This record gives sequence, structure tokens and C-alpha cells, in this order.
Amino acid sequence: MPGIVGVISRNPAGDDARIVKTMVAAMRHESFYTAGTFAAPELGVAAGWVAHERSFAAGQVFQNPQQDIALLFSGECFPDAVPGAGRESDAAAGTRLVGLYEERGEAFFEQLNGLFSGLLIDRRRGRVILFNDRYGIERLYWHEAGGAFYFASEAKALLRVLPELREFDREGVAQFLGAGCPLGHRTLFRGVQLLPGGARWSFEAATVRRAQYFSPHTWEALPKLSPPDYEAAFAAAFRRILPRYFTGDSKVGISLTGGLDSRAIMACHPHDAQREVTYTFTGPACETIDDRVAGRVAAAGGLDHHRLRLGPDFFDNFAAHADRAVYVSDGSFGILGAHEIYFHRQARALAPVRLTGNYGGEIFRGVSTFKPPGLASVILARDLVPAVNAAAAELAARKTPPQTFAAFQEVPLSLFGSLAAGRSQVTFRTPYLDNELVALAYQCPASLHKSSLPMIRLIKACSPALDRIPTDRGFISDRWDPEVFIHRAVAELTFKLDYYSDAGLPRRLRLLNPLFKPVVGALGIAGSHKFLKYGTWFRGALAPYLIRKVAAAQVMTGGFWDGGALGQMAREHISGGRDFPSEINAVLTLESVQRQLFRDLPLRLEI
Repeated sequence: MPGIVGVISRNPAGDDARIVKTMVAAMRHESFYTAGTFAAPELGVAAGWVAHERSFAAGQVFQNPQQDIALLFSGECFPDAVPGAGRESDAAAGTRLVGLYEERGEAFFEQLNGLFSGLLIDRRRGRVILFNDRYGIERLYWHEAGGAFYFASEAKALLRVLPELREFDREGVAQFLGAGCPLGHRTLFRGVQLLPGGARWSFEAATVRRAQYFSPHTWEALPKLSPPDYEAAFAAAFRRILPRYFTGDSKVGISLTGGLDSRAIMACHPHDAQREVTYTFTGPACETIDDRVAGRVAAAGGLDHHRLRLGPDFFDNFAAHADRAVYVSDGSFGILGAHEIYFHRQARALAPVRLTGNYGGEIFRGVSTFKPPGLASVILARDLVPAVNAAAAELAARKTPPQTFAAFQEVPLSLFGSLAAGRSQVTFRTPYLDNELVALAYQCPASLHKSSLPMIRLIKACSPALDRIPTDRGFISDRWDPEVFIHRAVAELTFKLDYYSDAGLPRRLRLLNPLFKPVVGALGIAGSHKFLKYGTWFRGALAPYLIRKVAAAQVMTGGFWDGGALGQMAREHISGGRDFPSEINAVLTLESVQRQLFRDLPLRLEI
């Protein structure tokens, strides 16, 4: 996956450059990656980078003409967000960032807009600055030992060179099981932490200054707007910022769903059929509502549309796809994300940049999937249960204010795994994390916090043709009449029934599953919305995989499971007696992490 690595040492040793080469090698997952190293021995710095070829970061290392300021960079920072920049190449935009730092010093970081991390080496002032985006979405894992500070965009790069880190952090695992992911700055790995969002950590001589250039409190203090003023501000801001997400040298693929957020992108931008294409991820055979709606939206915009499907090879090689998702994401994405890299490899063949409506619902409409997975406690080792329950309670306490929870916790923690897996194949962009738009979300009046009306009215104003196409959840129209109400009610009902047909009814109703599922199937609802049917697949084509991997998990070290209960869980799920998709994901993901990142990594450095 693209990213940066490095060692900052008070007593630089000759081995640092060799260590960095090994860290870089740990992150070169694909043949289309480019990579390099850079050192400033007088400042105790050895660093490296990995990037997609022809991406924003591929032209580094960015330096000023005097070559006394250097920038290693991962991710993107959009030229239109930098004062004085117009439409320019990726390389020119990177060089402009160095010039902006020369002009503004540490105030430079507040000007950055995008998802990124970076290492700035300032020989003039004798200091090194490690930083990331204000949300912490472009991750940096770090560990400090023996007078040296190690950092990397992927945890495996640290584990590769520091074998003592190849153990689970028990508290991190408890949070993974109780909340769905480690919380705060904790990770799954003992002694490995995450750099906080908006970090600006300066290393100078023998001192480290751990500062933040941004805090969400800045946005929390913004005044609320009236509903009309908010809608007008949202429409103006969205139309103003959207063009910057189409800049750069590469072709852009717009990933479409049947929902509002990708629809707004299509409505508000004049499309270029030579530089843009659209696609939708879909299942092995059946046509979903997303497929139909997205195709109509693409046609209205005059763009080619492609359905990227799961083929038979996905199921034939499922174990490899599952392991790949876990490995690339350092366990942030579980085995239920096996499809993600598979889809994005197809997407890259169409366009190296993916522009998506991801996170619009979380930031602007209070949509959230960040909930405790509610694992059956019978599978857990008894002494782990209190910590798992405490993690679920801690997650519940983090949910206010809602915009801060969405932007600074749900997206960088709970949703990071999907982003990491996809970003291993394509450059990822979404306008819904633009600084200007997220700041505006904090000014949303309470009456519109969970409302779709601002988005619906924006689409209607920009593209009446798209306003007439129903979404996957009913008509898009902002009017109220019986027809709209009935369509939306039916869409919501079928959406929920489709979900429960695979995941099973809620626990209090699970005894009705044997009656419920056949009825939903007979009505043709199953698969109409959701094409990812892992719960069903584990009863059919993937049942042998499930039995084999549960057996491996029963002999895992760490003492996380009741081994006998795991076997019973697998048998009950396969028989259809009960549904355990979340439990299966948790158990097999940790088994994959231990096997791939602890046991299979080499114990000595590879050069």
C-alpha cells in the first residue's frame, strides 16, 4: 500500500538505511508500485516511500531549489486548496507544497487539505517534522526504542524489522472484539501506536515536540446556521470544491451506487468522457437495485458504465483473497472484506483513481455502522469477557458530538480497513472529507442533521434529469405525496429484509430464521439490495474453508477463545441453526493476523 517509512535516531547508526530498505520492501505489494529512499544523516533521518506509479506521490522526493528542504509524502493534497494554484501536474503540486512551507513555516500544515501523511526534512532549521491529515485517516504507526523512533504507514513494516513487536496487544484485541476495532491510538500490536490525527511532531537535536496543528474543537465552536442558510451554503460549497477532485494527470473512475452521495457528484460536475468512467461493484450473477440505478445515472451523465463482478475465481481462491485483505490492511479489514482488493483490481484496469461518495452519509446525515459487533460471549475466553464488554461501553461513550464521532473516529477507525484494502490498488478520493465541507457539517442545524433534503435539493438544482431517477431507497424527490411515501416504505422494508436474509434476524428473533429466510427467498427479495452474502456463502461454497480455518483458530496462542465453542459455532452456522457472521469474521481475522504477520514474517532483515 502507498505510504512512508522511516527511522529518526538520536544516535544514527549505519544500519538505519538498511532497515529502511527492508521497511519499504514490506510495503511493495504490487508491481505497479514505485518506491525510493532518502536520508539526512546529519539530522539522524533515514526514510523511504512507496507510491502508485504516476500518482501524486510518485514524483517525490519534493525539494526546494536549494535542496535544503525535502518532503516525503503519501496521499494527496489538492492544488485548488493551496493558495495561488490552478490546474497543474501532480509533480508541480508537490513542489508547490514545499514552497508553501518555506513561505509560512509551521502555519503551512493548517493549509493542507486532503488525506495524507508526510515527513518534512528542514536542514535550514535542523529539524524533522512528521505529520498527517487532520482526521488521521492516512495512518502512521510508530514505536520508540533504543534511542530511535520508527514510523510506517503499515504496521507490518515495523514488525518486519522489530521482531519483538510480533505479539498481540491484549487490550487492543479486546477492543477489536468489543467495539469492532481498536480505539483511540491503540492497535492490535504490542508496543505499536497510531499517530493522532492532525499531528505535527517535530524532532530537533535530542528533543521531540508532540504537537497538533488541528483539533476538532475548532469546528465544534462554529455557530449553527438556519436551515435555509445551511442549504445554500452546502450547495455553494459542494459545487465550488468538487472540481478539485477531478484534477491531476490520471483518468478518474467514479464508483456509483444507487444512493445520494455518488449521485451528487454526477449531478454537479460537467463530465469529460475522455478522462472519466463509471462503475459499480456487484455480485456473481443477479442484478441488484444498485446496478440498475447506477447504470441510469451514468447514462444521464453521458459516461461509460461497467459492472465489476465477483467471478468464480473469487470463490475458488477465497482463502488467498481473505488473507490478502487481512495482510494488506494489517488486520484492520477482516476476512469479510476479501472482496475489496478483488474489486479494486478490476477498477484499476479502468482508471487508476477512484472518486467515490463514501462518507457522505456519515458526515452529513448521521448514518453510522460503528456499533459493537455483539459477539456471542460463549466463544470468548472467560477472562477476556470483562475487557470486551468495557470496550463496547467505551465506544458508546464516544458518540457525541456526532460530526466529531463520524469524521474523527468512525471513518479513521471503523472504516479504515476498507479504505486500506482499496487504496492498495487505486488512488482514493472523496469530496465528503474536504476540510471546507466537513467544517460546514458542524454548522448544520439540528432539524437537518439526519435529513437528506439538502442533498436532494442540490441534485435537483444541478441536474433535473437525475432528480427523476429513484434511488435504491425510494424516490429522490423532495416533495411529499402518497406515491413517494409508499415507494420509500417498500424500499426500506426490502432493504432490511434483504440484510436479515443473510445475517439472520436479531438475536431475540433468531428462532424464526428457519421460517423467515425461505419466505424472503421465495419473494425474490434476497440479493435485491445486498450482493455480499458471506453468511450464506459460509453455509455453501465456503463451508470447507470455514471448518478448516476454525480448526486452525482453535490452536491459536493468546488465549482469546473457548476452543470447543468455536467448533460448535461453525457447525451451527453451516447447518443454518444460528447465524455467526460477526463471530466468524473476528475469529478468522485474528488467526490470519497471527499466521501472516507474526509467524510468517522473517526473523532477520531482508535486503
